[in-house]
Amino acid sequence: MTVFGVIAITFMMTMYALEPRGRGFIVGFAVGCALSSVYGFLSGAWPFGVAEAVWAGVALRRYVVTPPGRSRPDTSAGGSRT
Repeated sequence: MTVFGVIAITFMMTMYALEPRGRGFIVGFAVGCALSSVYGFLSGAWPFGVAEAVWAGVALRRYVVTPPGRSRPDTSAGGSRT
């Protein structure tokens, strides 16, 4: 069980660090958060599981609003001008 947790959290943090390289890493981060959430619930640390589930949802939302070819959502008031 501990090995699963270490792998899940290492994967999650690696994807987070690589997010600026592309949109696909945002999905990777969401998957890592989901895996960490599963680990939290299985290990009995349900507050950690809940927090990671929320972060997985936040990451999925960020993926949806991020245009293809970018690593961050367009937050300007007028939208993208490119």
